Amino acid sequence: MELHKEYREKMGAQLKEWSAQVNLLEAKIDSFTADMKIMRAEEIQALRAKQHAAGDKMKELGKSTGDAWEQVRVTADKMWDDLKTGLSDAQSKFKQ
Repeated sequence: MELHKEYREKMGAQLKEWSAQVNLLEAKIDSFTADMKIMRAEEIQALRAKQHAAGDKMKELGKSTGDAWEQVRVTADKMWDDLKTGLSDAQSKFKQ
């Protein structure tokens, strides 16, 4: 059970860090042209949706035990990878 707690704490901290990074990207939108604002706002919206899904998965992890916990963890890991990739892609686009 200690491993489960550590995993949730690690992922919770990562989720908070990514949330802060998305907030920074969102703050940069004001410096873009109207068309770019729309495109970047859509990317931010997609990242927020991924964040919320990851947060929901964290709650599910907190309620799961045994084999169910392992299945939820595998799904959570995929969601984390997807969020991490999406954030990285967005960050590179916002630098342009």
